[in-house]
Amino acid sequence: MKGRFGDVLVGTAGDMAGTVVDPRQGLSKLRSALSGRAAVMLAAGLALGYLVARSRRAP
Repeated sequence: MKGRFGDVLVGTAGDMAGTVVDPRQGLSKLRSALSGRAAVMLAAGLALGYLVARSRRAP
């Protein structure tokens, strides 16, 4: 499971980088690569990262 999560993360990051070069094809690949479960995990990771960064920020 842990290896699969890493594969999904790396693949998604690559698709996002490809979106910069060719937005139409990149978004198509990104949509096909992200399953519902992967999208939820990615959103949760982004939210958690935001909250951790915000808590470490000096007041």
